[in-house]
Amino acid sequence: MPSRCLNQVMLIGNLTRDPELRYTPAGMAVVSFGLATNRVWITKQGEKKEDAQFHRIVAWNKLAELCSQLLSKGRRVYVEGRIQYREITDAANLRKQVSEIVIEDMIVLDNKGVGMATTATRENAVGTVAEEEIDLNNGAIEDIVIPDDIATAEVAPEVPVEEKAGEDVVSI
Repeated sequence: MPSRCLNQVMLIGNLTRDPELRYTPAGMAVVSFGLATNRVWITKQGEKKEDAQFHRIVAWNKLAELCSQLLSKGRRVYVEGRIQYREITDAANLRKQVSEIVIEDMIVLDNKGVGMATTATRENAVGTVAEEEIDLNNGAIEDIVIPDDIATAEVAPEVPVEEKAGEDVVSI
């Protein structure tokens, strides 16, 4: 019986920093950047509230190079991909869990420096080469290929997100 799982993330937000393009020892391009998404709501008392979430974004191969060329801090983009959890060791030799969005599609939504919106998709940008891991905290690139049996690998348990919309919140 086929698996009925889904790991898909779609975000629209603004870049919090310029994309950082690197190359693995095998020559694969990888880019990372931050993306902020905002939510605004009004409480029953009429008070306007805002919440911002910050996401790590990673792209590989041709899409990585396109992101590096087209994006900069402040740009508004749509990205689509999957969420990935990894354990890394930071500069203080402490193990940390990180989450990141590995994107497969990207659309530039504003026109800063570009005549019109630009679309980049994984189908046009990626070959069949396996992705390699990158440590986004200290910039060290490890030459580790993700195994074929990744579906059987253990993933960090999901942590429930506390719902911010309670009885005292009215959606806008």
